[in-house]
Amino acid sequence: MKFIKEIYPYVIIVLVVILIRTFIATPVRVDGDSMKNNLLDGQILILSKLSKIDRYDIIVLKEADEEKIIKRVYGLPGETIQIKHNKIYINDEVIADEFGVGETSDYAEIKLGDDEYFVLGDNREISKDSRSIGPIKEKNIKGEAVFRIFPFTKIGSI
Repeated sequence: MKFIKEIYPYVIIVLVVILIRTFIATPVRVDGDSMKNNLLDGQILILSKLSKIDRYDIIVLKEADEEKIIKRVYGLPGETIQIKHNKIYINDEVIADEFGVGETSDYAEIKLGDDEYFVLGDNREISKDSRSIGPIKEKNIKGEAVFRIFPFTKIGSI
């Protein structure tokens, strides 16, 4: 009985950590250079699973092959998106693109479904994003990257 009383607090701590990581927030590691210069390979971010996704948010999504990738949201559900001459058009209007590095290849106009997002990597010339894999279904979004915890010299909000 004494053993159970001693171990009880540790069991509660483990359960709370599991619940937080499953439903609220979890760490995620940047793998690759598709978000360079804003996020670098090896950085560790906190992923919020409760965030409402907006334009320019950095999200983590699961692709068909179960690989997790990090991209920035440009097109929101129901919008029309097109990329022409290195400019991004949402509903026929050019939007600001202060995050992109390199040439953004053209992409024919599409209308996003009610559960679809259009994402781009910041390093446009090497990024595997909606230009090659198509719109992202909402169910494949794991959450929004909201905070950088490593390297310690760059700790803070994203």
